[in-house]
Amino acid sequence: MSKRLGRGLDALIPSLAVQEDDRVIEIALQQLRPNPYQPRKHFDDQAIQELAESIRQHGVIQPIIVRSVLKGYEIIAGERRFRASQLLGLEKVPAVVRAFSDEQTMEIALIENLQRENLNALELAQAYHNLMEQLSLTQEELSVKVGKSRSHIANFLRLLQLPDEVKEHVSRGTLTMGHARALAGIKDAVKMIQLTKSSISNEWSVRQLEEAIQVMNRKGKAQDKKKMAAKDPYLDELEDTLRERFRTTVKIKASKSKGKIEISYYNQQDLERLLEMLNAL
Repeated sequence: MSKRLGRGLDALIPSLAVQEDDRVIEIALQQLRPNPYQPRKHFDDQAIQELAESIRQHGVIQPIIVRSVLKGYEIIAGERRFRASQLLGLEKVPAVVRAFSDEQTMEIALIENLQRENLNALELAQAYHNLMEQLSLTQEELSVKVGKSRSHIANFLRLLQLPDEVKEHVSRGTLTMGHARALAGIKDAVKMIQLTKSSISNEWSVRQLEEAIQVMNRKGKAQDKKKMAAKDPYLDELEDTLRERFRTTVKIKASKSKGKIEISYYNQQDLERLLEMLNAL
C-alpha cells in the first residue's frame, strides 16, 4: 500500500500530535466510547495483551485524543490504548480533548489506520464506502482525498458486493485481496462460494484460483453450446418464419413448464409498426 496520502487527509495529521501546550486530563474509562467511524472491526487480541503489559510497566505514555460529546467523550485516536487499559482494569487514562466535526472524525479514523496499514481489505472497503456516503464523494474525489488511484478505490468497493460467506473469509484473512478480486468477477454466487471453499481447502494461490475460474468458464460455455445445439428444429423453423413475417429478430425460448417469444424493435417507429401487425392478427 502506498505511503502517499491525499492532501485532504494529510492536513489532519498534525491535529493528532500532542503539543507541549496541550492540557492533558485524566478521564474515567466509563466516560469513553469508541469512535463510531472506526473502520477497524477486528483487533488483534495478542497485540492488545502485549500493549496492556507495556502499560502495566510504564503507564499510558501517549495520551489518547478525544472529543466531547453529549454523554462523555468519544475516542478520536487511541482505541488500542483504551482497550488495553480496560484489560488491565484501569479506572482512568490521560487524554487531550479536541474539537472535531463528524467529517473530521471519520477522516481521522481512516487515516490513522491507513498509516498503520493494518486494516483488512474488507474493513478498508467499508471505510471507503462510508467516506463516500457521509461526505457525498465520487470515487474520483475520494481517490484524490486519500491519494490512491480510482481503480484502487473501485477494486476495494467491489468487495462489498461479495456474498457474506466470502466476505467473512476476507475479514478473517483466510482469503487475500487477490483471491477476493478474482472471485468478484463471478456472477453466480453458488459457484463463487464453491470456488472459495476449494481455494481455502486446497490452499490455492491467486494464480491457481484464476486458472480454476477459467476452467469453470470454459465448461460453462461448452454447456451453453450443447444447449443451443439441442434446440428443437421445429422452433428454429418457426423463428425463421416469424423473422420473415415481422422483418426483425425473433427468438423463441422454451422450457418444460413455459416458453416465451422475444420480438426485437429498434426505435419508436419500429415498435408502432410491430404493434400494428400484431393487432391485425
